[in-house]
Amino acid sequence: MTKVLRKIGGLRIAVGIGLVLCSAAAGFAAASSTENPARPAEALFLQLGKVGLDPARVYQVRGASLERSAVHITLEDGTIAFTQDVMGRVTGAFFEGDGEILLTPPNEVERKSMSLFTGMAILEERFATAYFRFNDDTMTELRPDLRATDNAQEFVARWGETVHNLAQADAMRLLLSFSHSLPVVATASSSDATRLRESGDRMLHARLQGTKLGIFDVYFDSTAAEQVVVGQARTAESGVTYYDVWTSFALTAPGQAQDLLEQSTESESPRPRVDSIAVRRYEITVDVNPPKQIHTEARLQLDVTRGEERTLLFELSRFLQVESVEMNGQPVEFIHNPAIEGTQLSRRGNDLVAVILPEPTHGGQKIELRFVYGGEVLAEAGSGLLYVGARGTWYPNRGTVMADFDLTFRYPPGWTLVATGKPVPISAATPVLANGEQEARWISERPIPVAGFNLGKYKVATVQAGNVIVETYATAGVERDFPRTPMQVIESNPAAPVPRQRVLIAPHNPSPVDTQLSVAEAAARAIQYYAERFGPFPYSRLALTQMPGRDSQGWPGLVFLSSYAFLNEEERTQLHFPSFRRLLQQQIPAHEAAHQWWGDLITWSSYRDQWFSEGLANYCSLMMVQEKNPAWFREIMNGYRDDLLEKNKDGVSPMDAGPVTLGGRLLSSHFPEGYEAISYGRGTWLFHMLRTMLLDATAQEPGRKARNGSGPDEPFVRALRRLRQRYEGRSLSTREMFDVFAEDLPPALRYEGKTSLDWFLVGWVNGTALPRLELKAVKFIPKGSSTVVSGTILQKDAPENLVTSVPVYAVFTGKKLVLLGRVFADGEESSFHLPAPAGTRKIVLDPNETILTSPR
Repeated sequence: MTKVLRKIGGLRIAVGIGLVLCSAAAGFAAASSTENPARPAEALFLQLGKVGLDPARVYQVRGASLERSAVHITLEDGTIAFTQDVMGRVTGAFFEGDGEILLTPPNEVERKSMSLFTGMAILEERFATAYFRFNDDTMTELRPDLRATDNAQEFVARWGETVHNLAQADAMRLLLSFSHSLPVVATASSSDATRLRESGDRMLHARLQGTKLGIFDVYFDSTAAEQVVVGQARTAESGVTYYDVWTSFALTAPGQAQDLLEQSTESESPRPRVDSIAVRRYEITVDVNPPKQIHTEARLQLDVTRGEERTLLFELSRFLQVESVEMNGQPVEFIHNPAIEGTQLSRRGNDLVAVILPEPTHGGQKIELRFVYGGEVLAEAGSGLLYVGARGTWYPNRGTVMADFDLTFRYPPGWTLVATGKPVPISAATPVLANGEQEARWISERPIPVAGFNLGKYKVATVQAGNVIVETYATAGVERDFPRTPMQVIESNPAAPVPRQRVLIAPHNPSPVDTQLSVAEAAARAIQYYAERFGPFPYSRLALTQMPGRDSQGWPGLVFLSSYAFLNEEERTQLHFPSFRRLLQQQIPAHEAAHQWWGDLITWSSYRDQWFSEGLANYCSLMMVQEKNPAWFREIMNGYRDDLLEKNKDGVSPMDAGPVTLGGRLLSSHFPEGYEAISYGRGTWLFHMLRTMLLDATAQEPGRKARNGSGPDEPFVRALRRLRQRYEGRSLSTREMFDVFAEDLPPALRYEGKTSLDWFLVGWVNGTALPRLELKAVKFIPKGSSTVVSGTILQKDAPENLVTSVPVYAVFTGKKLVLLGRVFADGEESSFHLPAPAGTRKIVLDPNETILTSPR
């Protein structure tokens, strides 16, 4: 599949720091190889990362178990050795023998995810070896089942190097726990141990060698939003390594009923834990040295909402090296820690930087951190065409949280720099920069979740969208690896006398500057269209800058626009894109403009909610297509459906990758294109279904007339305006979004009489099915001046609990269609009775294809 809309990388996958650690913990490495007594945190980190087995702590173990809520690990018979002390604590162990793990995911979504990777809905696997890492009293927990052994030295010799190599994986996570006790002392005091337990910080990582599933990881982390994660690093046939998350879920309160567990976890994502540290403001000064280098000073203003933090984690591109970190003007320790290939952190191009504070924070405290760093974070794609974003985030951040940005850039003459925010004049007192360098300052107009910049030898085109300035920055050429149209050879008529002549037609190389004005105009039209429906554009300007590759990426007020978006129709045809893809490429400016509302003005709460940003931005752009050319709209929607159904060589389709609420987990070794097909394709279809349901159901109300347009007053658009008004500048969960849509829910959409869209959430948002709908036993009974139509709707290839609102139409002479009403198809068979106009003799289900179903 050609990716032309929006990349997964950068900061667009909002996964909490806790889950980042869980999913990435399989491969952290120490950032240094020598211990420095003046850097106690580094010394602790390195000790945690190279701890080995203790020959004095090797035991026979039988019938022991580790219970961590849903995780049940049994060590039936074997040998176990514990690691050497770190700060007086035992933090790990290695087991060899017969063991078993049992884990039951709490809901159908997670059971299906587990089955996709393991072939079983529950994890019940025997293992021969196990490596454990923990921050609690696990050794004490196992002590009653330990016995002396006489093969200690042999066991340590066999497994010692393995343990030493694996120790690095959890060093950063353990540092978060144990840094509270810095500076390091010979033995941990009882008060330290008590504080650790009372803080609720409890972590267990088990790396198991399964007899059938190979090596996989099980995590329990009480501080994460989703405390249980199971996954495996796996390399696909393409050679790309993925970290497949088999299951991930939050624990529920003790004693919660199973039926409530099913309902809540099926339709809701856990609310992410409120960060104890909030970054309120960034002041960043960047020296840009094309083609690749930057050198940066970043000042972060932080508010402490909750105390007791000693170590703060930030994401930063792996291509940038931190030189120093200061807190309130004083140097502090930091550790730059690389991530393993295949994890979400790695795919974003980022590593972790841990900043160790001199003492624990306290609520209400204000902190200023100053980072100095530099490196090759820019990528060069051709003469005068650079881009930022493919190599990770360029400033230290703790996720997509709203903050103010004040950005100053110094860069050589001859280049044009564009950034998020609004350009402001540099003070007249500023001296002239050496070597004719330019200086530019950009300040955000409101708190924004992310900031970016782009640099190139651009030409600019400007248009107005009301009071919004829309600018397009493009170069004369495309990137070096842009596909070239092959040279054509035209021969004279073969029947003509020899010698025949050949005519060579040189290909036309695209030039983005030729179409940059039309691209700006397309974005301006989209802004005006959205502003009429969702409220004013959030910023005073929108800059669209050419970016190499097939992916585009939006930032507040700034869009990195794929070079493919600058192609005209002839150029797209010459590159032999399918018609479906060519139509989508035309919508890139409108799609990215929609993200200024859905994704930038309103962000998602967790990775399970990111789908609404992609699906809604995409659907908003397609609403414009539907008004302009319904046939094009239908072709695009059919293309998305076909992508979901296309089987790979193993006979499975992307639709089986999981529901939209799995977010970045959809990108796996089983389904490298799963994220694209589900988040864009199914996500777009879900919003189309919701919109048409609201239109039809509203038309069924007494005194209402059917509305086919997409004006500002239609129910779907009214709900989006409410979303914007209530959640601008905030994060939004899937549950909160659907609660807003349900506020004015027409009676025809109230399943079982409830003013709720839970039936749609559970069956469609958290489902994967594309059912087939059929009619059976249809009867027409005259009744006075009308007709009563009865029959049964069959819902095939669908879960038993799938509920679908199905539009039923009467067909009259000339193929005229009349909506009779919407019927809830609940399960495999659902009977209905509907009033119809006199003379009705034929009915059809969903003739306009407004439901995501398999082709008939």
